[in-house]
Amino acid sequence: MDTTYTITDLALSLDTVWMLLAAMLVFFMQPGFALVEAGFTRTKNTANILMKNLLDFSLGSLLFWAIGFGIMFGSGGFMGMPHLFNFRFLDSELPIEGFLVFQTVFCATASTIVSGAMAERTKFSMYIAYSILISALIYPISGHWTWGGGWLMNEEETGFMMNTFGTVFHDFAGSTIVHSVGGWVALVGAAIISPRIGKYSKDGKSRAIPGHNLTIAALGVFILWFGWFGFNPGSQLAASGEENRVAISHVFLTTNLSACAGGVFSLITAWIRYKKPSLSLSLNGVLAGLVGITAGCDLVSPVGAALIGAISGVVMIFAVDFIDKVLKIDDPVGASAVHGVCGFLGTILTGLLALEEGWMYGAGPNFFLAQLFGTTVIGCWAAGMGFVVFKGLDIVHGLRVPARVEEEGLDIYEHGETAYNN
Repeated sequence: MDTTYTITDLALSLDTVWMLLAAMLVFFMQPGFALVEAGFTRTKNTANILMKNLLDFSLGSLLFWAIGFGIMFGSGGFMGMPHLFNFRFLDSELPIEGFLVFQTVFCATASTIVSGAMAERTKFSMYIAYSILISALIYPISGHWTWGGGWLMNEEETGFMMNTFGTVFHDFAGSTIVHSVGGWVALVGAAIISPRIGKYSKDGKSRAIPGHNLTIAALGVFILWFGWFGFNPGSQLAASGEENRVAISHVFLTTNLSACAGGVFSLITAWIRYKKPSLSLSLNGVLAGLVGITAGCDLVSPVGAALIGAISGVVMIFAVDFIDKVLKIDDPVGASAVHGVCGFLGTILTGLLALEEGWMYGAGPNFFLAQLFGTTVIGCWAAGMGFVVFKGLDIVHGLRVPARVEEEGLDIYEHGETAYNN
C-alpha cells in the first residue's frame, strides 16, 4: 500500500470537508442577516425584507456561478481586469466546485448588506436589478484585484504594490473585500433614495423609528456570530496538518475576542453617551467587532483582536450618529457604520497591530500604508459603482415606492402578503 498517497489523500479530503463545512456556516449567516434586518424595521415591511434576503442568495448564486466567479478568479489583464474562466485557483488540488460554493456564500454576504440600509422604501424590482449588478460585476471585480490574484495582492517584485510599498494588501476573510464593499454601496444607495417618511422633522432633527422586534434581531446577531466561525476560520481553506490546526484555532480565538470586545465597549459607550445601555447598539457593537477583525484575524494577537473589537464598537456608535444626524442619511439597521466604517477601520488597524508587519511592532509604516491604500481604492470602487447603479436606476425607473405604499407597508403592495396575520 502506498501510505504516502493515502495520507495525502486523507489530508485533501479533510481540507475539502472543512471548506464545505465553513461554507455551510457562512450560508447560515443569510437567515442571520434576514432576522437582524427584519427586527430593526417595522412589521409592515417584514415580508419584503425576508424576500430580499432570499433573493440575494438564490439569484446571486446563479449569477456568481454563471458570471461573477469567472471574473473574480480569471487570470489578470490590464489593472487586474480578468479573462473569464481561466481560474488561478486551479493550481490548488481542492475541488473547483467546492471552492465555487465557498466563494458564492461570501458574494451573497456582500450583496445582502445593502438590503437593510435601503429598507422600507425601495421598489422590489429595482432591488433585483441592483442584486444582479453587485453579484455579477461590482463584487467580483474588486474581488479579482485581491483574492483573485490581481494587482492589490500581486506579490511579484514587478507588481504595483511591491514596487510602491514593498508589501501587498492583506484582507484574510473580507473586512474590506466583502463588508466594506457592501457597506459603501449601502451608504450611497441610502443617500440616493432619501430618508423614510417621518424620519426627519421640518427643522432637520432625526426621529427614531423603532424596529418591531428586538428579540428576532438579537437572535439574528447570535446566528451571524455563529456563522462568522465559518467566515473567518474557514478562509484558511485547510484543516490538515499542524500549521493549519494552529491557524484555525488562532482565528477562532481572535474572532470571538473581537466580537465580545465590540459588544462590551459599544454598550459602555452607549450607556455613557445616552444614559442607557442600549440593546440595539450593543448588538451592532458585536457585529462591528466581527467585521473589524475579519481582515487581520490571522495576523494579530489576542490582545490586538480585543483592541480592534473595542475600537470598532466605540467608533460604530459615533459613525451611526454622524451618518444619521450630520449626513442625514437614513440607514434603518446601521449597515453603513457596521460594515462600511468598521470594515475600513479593521483593515487599517491590521496594518498597525499585525505581529510581524505592524507599525506598532516596529516594522515601519509600509504595511499600514498598503492597507490604507487598498481599502481606500476598494471603497472608492464600491461607492462609485453604487452611485452609478442606483442613480441610473433612479433616473430610468425610480428607486422609491410611492408615498402611500411606504406609509401602508411594502408587504401588501409589493408582495400581496404579510409576515404577520392578526
